[in-house]
Amino acid sequence: MGTWRDLRVAFILGSLFMILLIIVYWDDVGGFSLYPLQDPKHEVLQSGCCSPMTMSPPQAGSTSRAQAKSSFIVSTTASSTPFIPKEADQKHTEEGEAKQKHEQRKEETRENEEKEMLAYDREQEARKKRIEDVCSGKEDVEVPESTRAFSQIPNRELDHLIVDDTHQIIYCYVPKVACTNWKRVMVVLSQSLISPSSGTPYTDPEAVPADLVHNSTLHLTFAKFWRRYGSLSRHLMALKLQHYTKFLFVRDPFVRLISAFRNKFGRPNQDFYRQFGSVMLRRYGNVTGSLPETVAEAFKAGIKPTFQQFITYLLDPETEKESIFNEHWRQVYRLCHPCQVKYDFIGKLETLETDAEHLLKLLKVDHLIRFPLGAQNRTAASWESDWFAQIPITIQRQLYKLYEPDFKLFGYPKPDSVLHR
Repeated sequence: MGTWRDLRVAFILGSLFMILLIIVYWDDVGGFSLYPLQDPKHEVLQSGCCSPMTMSPPQAGSTSRAQAKSSFIVSTTASSTPFIPKEADQKHTEEGEAKQKHEQRKEETRENEEKEMLAYDREQEARKKRIEDVCSGKEDVEVPESTRAFSQIPNRELDHLIVDDTHQIIYCYVPKVACTNWKRVMVVLSQSLISPSSGTPYTDPEAVPADLVHNSTLHLTFAKFWRRYGSLSRHLMALKLQHYTKFLFVRDPFVRLISAFRNKFGRPNQDFYRQFGSVMLRRYGNVTGSLPETVAEAFKAGIKPTFQQFITYLLDPETEKESIFNEHWRQVYRLCHPCQVKYDFIGKLETLETDAEHLLKLLKVDHLIRFPLGAQNRTAASWESDWFAQIPITIQRQLYKLYEPDFKLFGYPKPDSVLHR
């Protein structure tokens, strides 16, 4: 009996041991768990916030679960990738190609602009070099008083050099070379004229009345320095010439003369009729008796100077003995003194639009102002042969000699009529 009881106890203990092994095994492989139930989301949050230093090493079973979970996520993600139709894929490709072409065009535009800028800079350097060569005597022309120092130029001959201290600009204006519009620009930059409509300085050059910009009181010129600065005037001029950006605009000398004649004598102008037109008519027009008192009466009677009389007046030695040439037909080298003033920029009326754009950038005011290109002088270079057709070749050659320094300084070719006839 004792033996049978011992076997029963051993059997019960063995059974309990087997049951315990089964429980432990199934708990380890995920069959069931003896631990309290947990919210899976909560478990994920807990594992995410735990410091790596406090996490327990993964058990073999948990590793298997993680791999199974990872495989499930990967397969789910792969299966959830949307199907992209062929048309949409093609559209995406075309958009990419279009963007690439757009960037390529931008790059080509930038490269072209850089090339144009380099070419333009070379042109400006050539213009300045030509002036330097002519003034130094390397060309076959003599510029009167080219060796004179700037300090020796009388104040009255410096009245075309307009100064803008705010933007550190010096502009030498040449009549009949877009000077009205450049004066408008200078008025806006210096804020020297108030608009009656707004009560503030003009900001748009085109809005500045053309008849007002020629009022000398609006512009500070070197000729006014003596009254403002006294004995310091020449010293200040030298400093400003050294540090300010200096520019001027020129045009073909003969075309400029045609423009001046058309503007001042081809239409009624009382001041020019009284001061110059009547003189030409009396000296070279074979006018008998007295002339009409007003230009309106003279034009009504068909009495007005001819272009040939105007040229004769310019070549007459008596003209300058009486008074210096009027600014509208005075040579540029006498107005702006390019042999004494080293200009940073030389513009030409023939390339006005391009030159104006580059100049405003050079002056660093292109963001403030736009040059008005609307109203341009209508005198074309092609008109030269027509206007000079009735002028004897000997007279044309004398006139060329009178303006030859301007032709040479600014690179204008000798007129065909003078060269070939």
